[in-house]
Amino acid sequence: MKYFTLPILLAFVVTLSSCGGQVSQGTAGAGIGAASGAIIGQAIGRNTEATLIGAALGTMLGYIVGNEMDKYDRQRLNRVYEEAPSGRASTWRNPDTGNTYQVTPQPAYYPKAKPDTPCRQAEILATIDGKAQKTYTTACRNSRGQWVLQN
Repeated sequence: MKYFTLPILLAFVVTLSSCGGQVSQGTAGAGIGAASGAIIGQAIGRNTEATLIGAALGTMLGYIVGNEMDKYDRQRLNRVYEEAPSGRASTWRNPDTGNTYQVTPQPAYYPKAKPDTPCRQAEILATIDGKAQKTYTTACRNSRGQWVLQN
């Protein structure tokens, strides 16, 4: 059963993300987050429950990042990953949306799967429409030197 859960979940995500012709950033982020979360959940827990929990958490994180963070916010987040000292919070307010973000990056590490690729985790406290939301992200540097969210 567990060998069928991940392919079915991925097919479902792909099907949903292709509905309606134009996909919003939130929908795309939720789809990518669900798939990534399911893979991570399966890798950690090695059972259906862990896969579903990972998919649910990934969906929520992907939606928040994809829907609420515009280009300005993603540039600021990239700058935090690149320049901010570990453990020191960086904050900003988006002038267009009014959303505020406080991001606290952690020290860089090198994952076993990609020992030449630095990654950093960060805690994000986002205040969106007056409601505080806390989430965690991981970004790894790509071959062009840019930080890419891993969800």
